[in-house]
Amino acid sequence: MTGQDWLEKDFYSVLGVPKDADAATIKKAYRKLARQEHPDHNPGDAKAEARFKDVGEAYAVLSDPEQRGQYDQLRAMAGGPRFTAGGRGGAGFEDVFGGMFGGAQPGGGRVRYTNAPGGAAGFEDLLGGLFGNGGAGGFGPQQGADLATSATLPFRQAVEGSTVSLTVEGRTVNARIPAGVRDGQKIRLRGKGRPGAGGGPAGDLVITVRVTPHPVFSVDGDNLRITVPVAFDEAALGATIEVPTLDGSTVRVRVPEGTPSGRVLRVKGKGVPGSKGDLLITVQVVVPQRLSAAAREAVQAFGIATSGEDVRADLLDAAKK
Repeated sequence: MTGQDWLEKDFYSVLGVPKDADAATIKKAYRKLARQEHPDHNPGDAKAEARFKDVGEAYAVLSDPEQRGQYDQLRAMAGGPRFTAGGRGGAGFEDVFGGMFGGAQPGGGRVRYTNAPGGAAGFEDLLGGLFGNGGAGGFGPQQGADLATSATLPFRQAVEGSTVSLTVEGRTVNARIPAGVRDGQKIRLRGKGRPGAGGGPAGDLVITVRVTPHPVFSVDGDNLRITVPVAFDEAALGATIEVPTLDGSTVRVRVPEGTPSGRVLRVKGKGVPGSKGDLLITVQVVVPQRLSAAAREAVQAFGIATSGEDVRADLLDAAKK
């Protein structure tokens, strides 16, 4: 984008915001218009595509404090949207810059600024000199803006890693999501944002990952967690049980005699794939909701046999401290 482009385009009008709009207002307006004019929502509509590009161009300048400041200064000096490249219809740039820098020549003439090679100071060169960004492009190479998007992954894909295709401002970007990514984690793809101007580098693409919860497993660092129901007799007497793993197989796990509800058992190497994490198994002792007559008698017999033990003794003693 050249300095002349900045003079001819009213980015505030493109976004529909006042010139004193704050950053939040500008971002809100951009998001609304970008969604409205996005090519995916207007297939085959060349006008909508052009408006989408104009909106992106306006936001790229107004969202960057430094570029916005330069843009405002330039348009203020040039008389805003009434500025023309000379002739009728407003102040020509010869008059504006001649007045600014006292360019009157002897005899009442003015210094003229042309775009012709080999002439006096070129218009783009003059603007580049004003803002310390000389060069053929007027404002020199500028890095493209960073872009933000999101991707939602099923739990298994997030844990195992996956490649997703995202549509960003009308183009497709393939992104590799590493194994073990967490819900809400941000991934930055260098050079996948908005293209730069004047040969400048592209910005980055920042992806916020959303992970759909799994009904059984959860992630804890490099470990996977699972809660496994255990019958009362299995917990009291000890047992060997089968526990599912993320890869679809099962592992046999020994539940020690006298295991209480909430105890965590560990299976080495069955955590997040590709890591050194483990599978952490939380034991949940299941209390029967309904008992047959025989089962009720057995539980009552158990209560009588263990009646000399106070399971809350330690709790009562600790409460008195």
